[in-house]
Amino acid sequence: MNGKHYKTIDLFAGIGGIRLGFEAFGCENVFSSEWDKDAQKMYEANFGERPYGDINLIEPNDIPNHDILLAGFPCQPFSIAGKGLGFADTRGTLFFNIEAILRAKRPKAFLLENVKRLKTHDNGQTFAVILEKLRELGYTVYHKVFNSLDFGVPQKRERIYIVGFREPLYFKFPRPLGYYRPLTEVLQDDKDVPQNYFLSDELKQKRLNAVKGVPPFPSIWHENIGGNVSALPYSCALRAGGSYNYLVVNGVRRLTDREMLRLQGFPDTFKINIPYSQARKVAGNSVSVPVIKAIAGEMIKALNEKKPAVEYKELELFKDYEYFGSKVSFG
Repeated sequence: MNGKHYKTIDLFAGIGGIRLGFEAFGCENVFSSEWDKDAQKMYEANFGERPYGDINLIEPNDIPNHDILLAGFPCQPFSIAGKGLGFADTRGTLFFNIEAILRAKRPKAFLLENVKRLKTHDNGQTFAVILEKLRELGYTVYHKVFNSLDFGVPQKRERIYIVGFREPLYFKFPRPLGYYRPLTEVLQDDKDVPQNYFLSDELKQKRLNAVKGVPPFPSIWHENIGGNVSALPYSCALRAGGSYNYLVVNGVRRLTDREMLRLQGFPDTFKINIPYSQARKVAGNSVSVPVIKAIAGEMIKALNEKKPAVEYKELELFKDYEYFGSKVSFG
């Protein structure tokens, strides 16, 4: 699965989680774009280049030639936590920037990532439009929802991954590992965490009064929108806009920035050079690197082997669907 001869571009790059997954196989990134200044700053510290800004200001034909387009395009328009406006939200229309680049540059493949709710937004019509646009460009399209918990990281994070190939290539999504690392391998020792991360006695008591059942140890306590608190042996999904007390370690303190990156599968060598409030935001907007790495390996395998796709096949696996070939069913 050597990918050294494949060039990638990293759109809506965040702090570079998708890029990391492909660089693990030797892919060379030739262009990146990210408008958020804090994400740009961390990206530059770790990759030695500052991403271009607003994708709307970049002409598709000016983007370097590449083999694989990577894009974790904005998910807020489709998320439960957001207003769910979809294409009515200007961020939702950024998918069409991806479409324009695919049309202009015709890369061999692409990987798009978004929230699970993208599939059902507007009764499935939004997703139907996206798949139809990709199909009209001649790409063989596959999609699947994965939970990061099944790929080794202790974070329940369900996301949809859309893979496409310019040629009708056979592709198989990776098989989930089916387990996650224990929190003991992710959480820092409380004695090494600064005091300002710890909750006040009043907030700790409030959490203790609201928590359901007997909390496991260690655990991350999650407060939902209704004020209910659950203590789990893993983290619920990190959120860019989550409150400071949305996720609490053992009911006593907030997650550190390093712990949040570990929950996304970033190595400890990944540099953090922005304040905590901004680190929370970019970590919540990022991807789970191990999931990306697993998909990247299968994509590179498909590109290298060049096996022809089955004309049409639908499989029900892990309560989701895979689509083979350029024909897509929306029924």
